[in-house]
Amino acid sequence: MKLNKLIKHIAAATLAVSSTFAMAGEKWDMPMAYTDSNFHTQNAKAFAEAVKIATGGELEIKVHGGGSLFKGNEIKRAVQTGQAQIGERILSAHANEDALFAFDSVPFLATSFEESDALMKAARPELEKLLDKHNLVLLYSVPWPPGGFYAKKELNGTADLQGVKFRSYNSATARMAELAGAVPVQVEAAELSQALATGVAESFISSGATGYDRKVWEHLTHWYDVKVWLPRNYVFVNKQAWNSLDENTQNIVKGLALMAEKAGAARSEQLAGWYIEQLQKNGMTVQPAGEKLAADFGQIGDTMTAEWLKHAGDSGQAILDAYNK
Repeated sequence: MKLNKLIKHIAAATLAVSSTFAMAGEKWDMPMAYTDSNFHTQNAKAFAEAVKIATGGELEIKVHGGGSLFKGNEIKRAVQTGQAQIGERILSAHANEDALFAFDSVPFLATSFEESDALMKAARPELEKLLDKHNLVLLYSVPWPPGGFYAKKELNGTADLQGVKFRSYNSATARMAELAGAVPVQVEAAELSQALATGVAESFISSGATGYDRKVWEHLTHWYDVKVWLPRNYVFVNKQAWNSLDENTQNIVKGLALMAEKAGAARSEQLAGWYIEQLQKNGMTVQPAGEKLAADFGQIGDTMTAEWLKHAGDSGQAILDAYNK
């Protein structure tokens, strides 16, 4: 049985045994930055459907994919201020607000799904405390497949990136571009295809999922399997909206959020190899980083790790200590 279907079955079972639901008939809007076909969006839709089933329709969540309700860089603020009740965003997009948001984007700290799960477990207490200060409640988090490097030419080392316009989506990717000698350009996922087509961006680092979703083979030629990190998306709720739910409904939502986290991670891992195959089938050269390129990225990673620890302070060190136990 597929995990998304399992979520729905558990939701139905929850409804069968539960006797008390939120009485307000809540309807929540959930903006997301990624297309309806993206596995993160599909996972959120399965979660929303499960919530509706398990609460007998007393809590309904409408998912708005592709930045259709709020653009990616507007989603967190919209949920914080109550313009939307629930939302999803890539975690590290908020690193400019607090370095702790970038724990998943410390280069080469977690390079596999198992390590990513362990890192999230270590970071969750600190992340929940931080989100509380931002008027948000954490529900679940799902990793992307490991990140690789997209380019329109062969890369033998970071010297080949000098002056290249590099798409960034957070402070970590912008900093990596700077250290590699490239020029960072902020581009949201929904705008990536146009940016590549018009030459606004010429290179970027991301998983095979983004390359597939945006058909980057129309503009780029190479993908280097660097496994620099597994960035995570996270789903969060406005604290007042969360507190308006009764305890029973909160418990139902938290249980289904746990299932959505597991289902999303399993789907991400399942798709990781498939995405790479699709890049190859559409003519891209897919290969590991060569010795010089890997060494150059390793040096960048060491620099960025030290910088992150400096900015994240005691909370960042607490995450690393828990992760390394």
